[in-house]
Amino acid sequence: MQRITRLKRELVMLQESPPHGICCWQEDSNNMNTIKAQLIGNEDTPYAGGIFTIDIAIPERYPFEPPKLRFITPIYHPNIDSGGRICLDTLKMPPQGAWKPSLNIASVLTTIQLLMAEPNPDDPLMADIAKEYKHNQHRFVENAKHWTLKHAVNKAEHNSLRRKSSSAKSDCGPMCIQEEQTSIPQCSGSSSNARKRESVEKNCENMSSFKKTRGHY
Repeated sequence: MQRITRLKRELVMLQESPPHGICCWQEDSNNMNTIKAQLIGNEDTPYAGGIFTIDIAIPERYPFEPPKLRFITPIYHPNIDSGGRICLDTLKMPPQGAWKPSLNIASVLTTIQLLMAEPNPDDPLMADIAKEYKHNQHRFVENAKHWTLKHAVNKAEHNSLRRKSSSAKSDCGPMCIQEEQTSIPQCSGSSSNARKRESVEKNCENMSSFKKTRGHY
């Protein structure tokens, strides 16, 4: 009961006042074991413009055990493997890790955003990428940008970005596409990162009001 009450409170906070660039929702109102989140790649990183979907599994003993997070969207990162698993102290129990019950889903997602901006090559899951990050950062950035365009940007936008010249500017408006098997919008379509942020954040607000009217709380 404590677990469910805590999770409902966290989800309300995430939907009413989400951290910048973060969107989180419950796919099934009758299932509190799994929730979904999306992170926008920060500016000044190779992931800028990308929207990354994360699956969050909530253990029975939450918040006394950390949630289990996995990237659904492929990402080129030394601390995130090809299966989407994340190497992060916050997601591990002491003494090896730093999880504590006072942390929550929002703080974990924010920490992952920071990890995306500042990888830790000394504690990698992907040794080759960590080596590249440490010794050939220019190549790492190019590879990470390529993966972001390939996997985390809407395909139509990706093709547009590839076709346009260095001086041309895409002026398509923001649009939303429906993520498969869910009613939660995954926003993409604008070549402007600022527009993309505004679009996702607006969808978070719309999602919150929509769910309230449907009685999901």
